[in-house]
Amino acid sequence: MRKPYMPSVAELTAFVACARRGTTTMAADSLGLTQSAVSRSLASLEDRLGVALFNRVRQRLVLSPAGHVFLGRAERLLGDLDAAAMGAMAFGGSDAVLRMAVLPSLARIWLIPRLGRFAKAAPGISLDLSARLLPVNFGREPFDLAIMRAGHDMPGTVTEPIIPETLVTVAAPHLLDGRAALSDAALLDRPLLQQSTRPTLWLDWFRGTDTDPRRILRGARMDHFDMIVDAAIAGLGIGIVPDIVARPALDRGALALASPRRFDTGETYALILPDRVRASPHVYRFRDWLLAEIAV
Repeated sequence: MRKPYMPSVAELTAFVACARRGTTTMAADSLGLTQSAVSRSLASLEDRLGVALFNRVRQRLVLSPAGHVFLGRAERLLGDLDAAAMGAMAFGGSDAVLRMAVLPSLARIWLIPRLGRFAKAAPGISLDLSARLLPVNFGREPFDLAIMRAGHDMPGTVTEPIIPETLVTVAAPHLLDGRAALSDAALLDRPLLQQSTRPTLWLDWFRGTDTDPRRILRGARMDHFDMIVDAAIAGLGIGIVPDIVARPALDRGALALASPRRFDTGETYALILPDRVRASPHVYRFRDWLLAEIAV
């Protein structure tokens, strides 16, 4: 049973519209309601809460101190309700919605171009994909799986390594000056694109040399590997990225390997499943498909 002080959706909607528009008439126009209906909802809300949410100043509605505090929370509540409704609607015509969190560059460059094949193989499953860099808290977030680095697992999850991480250096072909590859010394003569969320990659590449770190760490900084790939294609410098992320651009000739050397980081991309979905046939259908794609 709804508590007597708990606002209705109609009351919250009327309040937010009045706060945004400044009058009940304009709020009513924006909601497709009558002015009297909006006024009744607003009066009912203020009576329910026992506080004035607006000061009436020259036929305008001006938020009171209590109204200012309430507005942000009311907007968040309505936004959460809207998101929940759209999430439920995603089930329309589907047996299930598969919610996954994936590293941004891996999602954009490797996974999404392949998802059409999964959609064709499993037409009853809708996909809800989010890009995440940080570990997923499956207890608080409604994800069914994550594809992250293996160290990003959490208690109450099962981690299945799927792809070892191997870094390669890449550049737009014209930056190689017609050479098949560059030495490490020649790499340093060109701008080195820096990945800000993993800032030590170039230091790891040059570890064991006496190169001044200040030379190694110069260059434009980007958040994600896909941005490094795009910057390298644009000729902004040499990128150091996972082979799996660079491979599509390498295969189509937009990038070339800048060095024949490859660097195994010891990291592994992994499929992370919370215990609560271990028996889900939809999750394991995706898992089997993913492993088959990796094996191709």
